[in-house]
Amino acid sequence: MSGRILTFNIFRFDPQDAGDKPKMVKYQLEETSGMTVFIALNKLRQEQDPSLQFDFVCRAGICGSCAMVINGFPTLACRTLTAKYPKGEITLMPLPGFELIGDLSVNTGKFMRELAERLKLWLHPKGDDLNIHRLEDPMDPQEAARLYELERCVECGVCVSACATKQMRDTFVGAVGMMKIARFELDSRDGRSADDFYHVIGNQDGVFGCMTLLGCQDNCPKDLPHMQQIAYLRRKMASTLL
Repeated sequence: MSGRILTFNIFRFDPQDAGDKPKMVKYQLEETSGMTVFIALNKLRQEQDPSLQFDFVCRAGICGSCAMVINGFPTLACRTLTAKYPKGEITLMPLPGFELIGDLSVNTGKFMRELAERLKLWLHPKGDDLNIHRLEDPMDPQEAARLYELERCVECGVCVSACATKQMRDTFVGAVGMMKIARFELDSRDGRSADDFYHVIGNQDGVFGCMTLLGCQDNCPKDLPHMQQIAYLRRKMASTLL
């Protein structure tokens, strides 16, 4: 028994080609059992258009590479079943807020690297002991569990694209930046104070710029507690002003 015919409307544009212009191109493909948008894109590239550009690595929702806007919602292509769309019509767009590489491929890596450098997203150990042979201090299991929850971010960029503040203000750090700051603020091994973190995110580009529209919370493919951590940082940053 053959499957239904899916219709894909896909954004196409190669910024490296001076003569190319943004356009929507229609493709049709027979649906198979358990098909995801990612599988469909691979079949389209293999069977119909080898020039189609999109990203993938793990195919299991772990790397975050295949994030794109599917029928108006930013999400991961590898975790989105085509059966979710009863009309069989699927529109694919690249994530907004990132540099476009081509078609559905965007440079999230460049954004994440610049964000890490701007917010200094690495552990700042307490004290000046630089002895690399010293045994690491033990960590309370409950603290380790809290940190692990925030470390589950796969840097897919979905929360950035779903954020209205980020789309209006390019300098806004977004939920991913604040999630990572919260991870180090909660880490007992980090030597930075609340005042130190305030000077990084205690402004309109940080926690006080969030409009609480829940775009990050509603669309995060890993169901991370974005709003909980933003609220936590707001309280923490506000306390430094008292």
